[in-house]
Amino acid sequence: MKALFLAPLLIAISSVALADPTCHAPKDKWMPQADFKKGVEAQGYQIKTFKVTNQCYEIYGKDKTGKKVEVTFDPVTAAILETR
Repeated sequence: MKALFLAPLLIAISSVALADPTCHAPKDKWMPQADFKKGVEAQGYQIKTFKVTNQCYEIYGKDKTGKKVEVTFDPVTAAILETR
């Protein structure tokens, strides 16, 4: 009986943990995309693709060591929210 209760709970918890971050700042507070990209590239990232996902800035490319990365940033502060 416990297994019937725990299985859906574990699935719900894992799906929340896998969800992409969501940013909530109004767009008028966001860093301009060109400035953001320059700052990220100055940190050593190579941007292959840039997009806005869940109101966050997201890049696909390589880090300064050449490793492929997918990074989600806060569009206001450019703080890293998630790296995959």
